Amino acid sequence: MITAGSLQPLFHSCPRRNLSSLLFPLLNRQARSQPSFKSSNPRFLVTFPHYYHSTTTTTTRSGIVTTTTTTAKMGLTVKATIASFGGKLFKLSHPSTSTGTDMAVNLYLPPQALKSQTKVPVLFYLSGLTCTPDNCSEKGFFQHGASQRGLAIVYPDTSPRGLNLPGEKDAWDFGEGAGFYVDATQEPWAKGYKMDTYITRELPSVLFGADSEFGKYLDADKVSITGHSMGGHGALTLYLKNPGMYKSVSAFAPIANPCECAWGKKAFAGYLGEENKEEWKKHDATELIKSEKWRGHKDARVLVDVGTGDNFYKQGQLLPENFEKAVKEAGVEGVTVRYQEDYDHSYYFMASFSDEHVDHAAKYLGLL
Repeated sequence: MITAGSLQPLFHSCPRRNLSSLLFPLLNRQARSQPSFKSSNPRFLVTFPHYYHSTTTTTTRSGIVTTTTTTAKMGLTVKATIASFGGKLFKLSHPSTSTGTDMAVNLYLPPQALKSQTKVPVLFYLSGLTCTPDNCSEKGFFQHGASQRGLAIVYPDTSPRGLNLPGEKDAWDFGEGAGFYVDATQEPWAKGYKMDTYITRELPSVLFGADSEFGKYLDADKVSITGHSMGGHGALTLYLKNPGMYKSVSAFAPIANPCECAWGKKAFAGYLGEENKEEWKKHDATELIKSEKWRGHKDARVLVDVGTGDNFYKQGQLLPENFEKAVKEAGVEGVTVRYQEDYDHSYYFMASFSDEHVDHAAKYLGLL
């Protein structure tokens, strides 16, 4: 078993930014021996190593030295608890083995969960470029609908923070705050930019697992996903790549065809490699909807809203028309794309329609 105590020499001898190169091989070996979080949903059968903190006490009695080591598991840390629409918003953090950093995440529990202590369905919300877990939970108005329907909302962060990679903070649309919900394969980003794995595997394990204080409130078998802008891209692609993992998907102003827009080309070239265009397609909703697993699908459960006053839409960064065309050509049914007159890219837009997106998820989560 790897403990913080057993790794103590590494912390003293290695610069922080180089520690992950030593730590991850050890954690990966440990992961194979750790128990899995079990769910009847096979997509959530995951195994992740736990972090541990150990303290060592040395005592001397009659010339005999005795050393005792106490090891405690490190899980979610509650940073704040905020009342919201009859429920509670928890600001949390936890050490992540996917990213090699502490990750912030906000969790909203509706009053139905807190009062009856019964498990409620879950909606993951993925944020856009530059955002943290706080942006939407403060301005998106999702808790209003969630409290009415009895739905928990998970607000993850948009990238690792604190890796201190060269160039990580040079641009607002790449690097920190801009993980694009992919697992990077190019250095130096491959060291911790593993947001696909983090969102689909590790974070559910942390939240739903038996060791989580919130596991008793969250139904791991009833999960949907939504998002905004870069997060709308993430929600669509993670849903389309993992049939059965989520009951439905919705998106506000998603980057619907990143292979063909400036934001997407920059991110994919940096994270996945300039020449790896076939790999890019695996993270593009317009390409994924054309795949054999979705071709002719009769119940896609997709809702997309785009504002016609959105400057990014006008600049060709979102390209929802390309997604619509691909849906039609693939013969996919159950996809609704709505163009909301005059609305822009902001949280005013999202707050105006958040109840409808909550209801879209609630329908397929058995709440309506």
